[in-house]
Amino acid sequence: MILHTEVVGAGEPVIFLHTGLQTGSTDFEYQSEYFKHDFKVYKPDLRGHGKSFTNDYSNFFQDSANDLLETIEHFKIEKAHIVGCSLGALVGLIFSQSYPHKVQSLTISGILPEKPNNWSEAHEKDVEHQAKILENQEIIDYFNTLHGTGWKQFIYMGRNVDWYPFKETSELKMIHLPILFVVGEGNVNETKGALLYPKFNKYVHVSIIPFAAHLVHSEQPEIYTKIIEVFLNKHRIS
Repeated sequence: MILHTEVVGAGEPVIFLHTGLQTGSTDFEYQSEYFKHDFKVYKPDLRGHGKSFTNDYSNFFQDSANDLLETIEHFKIEKAHIVGCSLGALVGLIFSQSYPHKVQSLTISGILPEKPNNWSEAHEKDVEHQAKILENQEIIDYFNTLHGTGWKQFIYMGRNVDWYPFKETSELKMIHLPILFVVGEGNVNETKGALLYPKFNKYVHVSIIPFAAHLVHSEQPEIYTKIIEVFLNKHRIS
C-alpha cells in the first residue's frame, strides 16, 4: 500500500522512518526541520501507524518494505537516502536488503545486531510493560487519536517471542551500499553492532554517541544530526 507521507523541502530525497507507535509527523522532528533546507524530506507513516491504516500484521516487516517501495514509486523517486530508528531502522534495513537499487545510503540506529542471551527475560519484561499500556485509558485515547484503533495489533505482534527479525539484522553484511550505524553508548546489546558490523562489511561506518541509548536521534539530536549530515553529504546522488 502507499503510505501516508509528509513531504517538505527540496533537493535529494531523504526518507525518515519513525520508531514504533510514532508517526512521520511526530518523530525525527529536529532532523526534518534541519535537512529540509538541503534535501527533500519524506516522512511516511509505516503500516498500522498514523494515517497508514491496516489490520494486517501477518508479515509485518516484509510488507512494510513493500509498502515503502510502492510509496517511493508513487513519488517517482529513483533513489533515496534512508534513515530509520528502531522499528524504522528494521524496515529500512529489510527494504535495503530487498530493493538495494532504490537506496543511495542507509542510516540505522536502535537495532540489535544479534539475539541477546537474556532475550527471553527482556521480552517478558517488554510484554509486561505493553500490558500496562493497554490498561491506561489516557494512553489508549492518545494512541487512538494518533493511529486509529488498529494500533493494538502492533502491540499484540510484539507478544510473540520470535517477533524480532534477528536473521535480517545479522545479515547487514550482505548489503553492499553506504551504511551508517549510529548507536547510543547506553544500550550494551546495541553497541555490539559497532564491533560486529564493520568486521563483516566494509561499507559500514559507525558512530557511538555518549549520553544516549536506544533513541539516540531524540536523546542527542544535535550530535546525531551533524553526524548523519557528514555521511549524507559524502554519499550524495549528484
